[in-house]
Amino acid sequence: MIPTAQETTRRAAWSYDAPLPSVRLSIECFPPRGERAAARFWRNLGRLASVEPVFLSVTCGAGGTGREGTFPLVQEIRRRFGLEVAAHLTCAGHSRAEVDDLARAYWRSGVRHLVALRGDPPDGAARYEPRPDGYAYAADLVAGLRRIADFEISVAGYPETHPEAPSPAFDLDNLRRKVDAGASRIIGQYCFDTEKVLRFRDTLQRAGIRVPFVPGIMPIHDFARIKRFSRRCGASVPLWLERMFCGVPADSPLHAMIAASIAAEQCRRLVAEGFDHLHIYALNRASLTLAVCRLLGGAGALSAAA
Repeated sequence: MIPTAQETTRRAAWSYDAPLPSVRLSIECFPPRGERAAARFWRNLGRLASVEPVFLSVTCGAGGTGREGTFPLVQEIRRRFGLEVAAHLTCAGHSRAEVDDLARAYWRSGVRHLVALRGDPPDGAARYEPRPDGYAYAADLVAGLRRIADFEISVAGYPETHPEAPSPAFDLDNLRRKVDAGASRIIGQYCFDTEKVLRFRDTLQRAGIRVPFVPGIMPIHDFARIKRFSRRCGASVPLWLERMFCGVPADSPLHAMIAASIAAEQCRRLVAEGFDHLHIYALNRASLTLAVCRLLGGAGALSAAA
């Protein structure tokens, strides 16, 4: 369940000296492109598997629903590592029948966890347009998946509001529709401002949305790239974060040290505030995630990050 929250001004003090309770990690990856990328992917995934994530989520490959990339990758990850894998499934650009067929294929293969998303408009499109014969939005997709099988279904939540939403209230109502349709869990878009994450948790509680909320954590492998990507997806980049990385080359040990410290500090704060599950956007890389686990200390399986 969502941990009990107080208003931001009344939050309990936390300390690096205080022992952390058990925390679980889930990790997101994406289908690699090309042989060299695939070789790096499997090396890094082997290292990430050492922290025993509660699940790996695999984003959609080219083509949206991911039959070309995501589906076979999910099967191979399960075969190699025996991990639970959550496959991303989107409705953008695809018919209801196509999406339903893929969901049934996942169920037959033993995959029980899906991440249900609307998906992005195709390249060059000014805005998202639902297909007349498809699921219009993520809430419709969740309801459709519930009719197919008893999937565990994760959906996306946005502590800083979805960039296409006309208002935070509209975005919250949309999230409520996804939960009412049968979502099991909310996975948060990454947000570097921890207070915004905590306020979002409080907002969910006040709105009566009781499914677990799992904050998203983005280790910063390349600050310049993350800044550009954040601009597109509506995640703010605080001034203090800009100052941290100012003049620091992305491939330098200092960059990695700063990035690991920032992500670990955010994780520690969230765990101290009552969260027992965090979702890491690993970007198919292992080193920063493992460093974060080491900096968090010996909390459960995270102590394996030697």
